[in-house]
Amino acid sequence: MTGNRLYIPRGSTADANYVFDVDPKRAGWEYSGLRIVELGAGGTHTFTTGDSEWIVLPLQGGCTVQMGTDVFQLLGRESVFASVTDFAYAPRDAQVQIASGAGGRFALAGAKCERRLPARYGPAPEVPVEERGSGTQLRHVRNFASADAFECDKLIAVEVITPGGNWSSYPPHKHDEHRPGVEAELEEIYWFEIDGPNGFGYQRVSPSREGGSDVLAEVRSGDAVLVPDGWHGPSIAQPGHDMYYLNVMAGPGPTREWRICFHPEHTEGYR
Repeated sequence: MTGNRLYIPRGSTADANYVFDVDPKRAGWEYSGLRIVELGAGGTHTFTTGDSEWIVLPLQGGCTVQMGTDVFQLLGRESVFASVTDFAYAPRDAQVQIASGAGGRFALAGAKCERRLPARYGPAPEVPVEERGSGTQLRHVRNFASADAFECDKLIAVEVITPGGNWSSYPPHKHDEHRPGVEAELEEIYWFEIDGPNGFGYQRVSPSREGGSDVLAEVRSGDAVLVPDGWHGPSIAQPGHDMYYLNVMAGPGPTREWRICFHPEHTEGYR
């Protein structure tokens, strides 16, 4: 697919409920979705999960998440660059209310799923954080809903902080084929925030097959890039401006796993 369809500028999918809203239909695939909701002081937002599971992830501020008799108080954070955050898991076929006394901004990371798992709270101290890469390839990965950190049916979601001037999502990699034990087929959303005024970064997606996805986008806060297939990376942060992205993934595989294949032309000498 062309870059124009896969690059989503800030505000281009906004509606009365969300400042960003990409569901599987709009993305042109089957599973992964992402919504961003902004609430003023004392604001509330109610939605039904339908045939998808969702994670309510504070980006800025805290909130209360209620699903029937389950009520979770999310302390949240000042910004995505400040710290990890706690979060709440909402199962399919549920009604969810988000309420925020002070107001804030909240991501709803979702995936069409089959099993109905219980509603749960994800404490911030239990989020695994890893340093990946080294030197100018160093980045910090917050594996709040990675396949081995938090149980979901289909959804995989992580946050990445790339220091200004560094490359992440490198070497370029792909996960667009089902090859048991080697590669998992996953649709992926990158949603960006850049630290500081006028900051920007770059995101590359290159074809892994004839006619495949091809994107080179300058990204700013609130922009997103869809990755239905192809080699994705690098993600490049402007010097002096740290880059944040939220990755949301899901796919048709019988097991929930993150298995990737690195681009063979970019792995020599990588550490």
